[in-house]
Amino acid sequence: MNLTYFFEELWKQYSAKTPSAEKVKSLLEAEGNKVFNDHIAIRTFNDPRVGIDVLARPFIEMGYEAKGEYHFKAKKLYAKHFEHTTDTDAPKIFISELLLEELSNELQEIIGSILDQTDADTLSQNDLLLQGRIWNTPSYTTYKRLLKESEYAAWLYVNGFCSNHFTVDVNKLKTFSTLNEVNTFLKEQGFAMNTSGGEIKGSPEQLLEQSSILADVVKVEFMESTEEITSCYYEFSYRYLNDNQRIFTGFIAGSADKIFESTDMKLQQN
Repeated sequence: MNLTYFFEELWKQYSAKTPSAEKVKSLLEAEGNKVFNDHIAIRTFNDPRVGIDVLARPFIEMGYEAKGEYHFKAKKLYAKHFEHTTDTDAPKIFISELLLEELSNELQEIIGSILDQTDADTLSQNDLLLQGRIWNTPSYTTYKRLLKESEYAAWLYVNGFCSNHFTVDVNKLKTFSTLNEVNTFLKEQGFAMNTSGGEIKGSPEQLLEQSSILADVVKVEFMESTEEITSCYYEFSYRYLNDNQRIFTGFIAGSADKIFESTDMKLQQN
């Protein structure tokens, strides 16, 4: 599969669900910037049919390799990030999975049933990430049940497989020199920031600063009704040089933990 085509298709699907991302990108370009993507993030379950290794397969075939791994005990998540072996402009890939065995039997049964109703051939396709929600129309009752235990599970049930967020590489912007300047610009344009854990997550000492706008809220057709649910969001990252005078390319688990909350419906109501 062609790398450029794959990311273009991911962006098309992501931006269709995330109108704010297209607006932000256009605003940054209007300021004289070329927008580079630092990383994309993907959510899944640790079921062997759709786990990290399954979703990473097309990226591995396109020249990526596994780098760091991360644990999120409170949210019951495990993640890996991948980097392209030769193309330094290729975005990093961050794939997280929900550790189902650490959740209730009821939730495990719900997710198992959802995956059971999905065609095995579909799950084995290399373009699985481009297919969105591959199971039946979601139930709002089921969504609310999942939401009580795991916002991550509820979001994935509704949104399916896609890029959860793209990330602007602030280091490569010409008209902004800090993440704080980008945040100020976004707020002046009327965008609401994720302030969970602070508007900027991370620090120069950790070699990575991250921020994000809150996820867009879109209308979703459930079996019972039409409801407004969070879709995806846009992130911004600024990276610092490490002791070897190279740009840090990893992630900080504590910061990523708060970035996850950009899709939390509770933050939309504050």
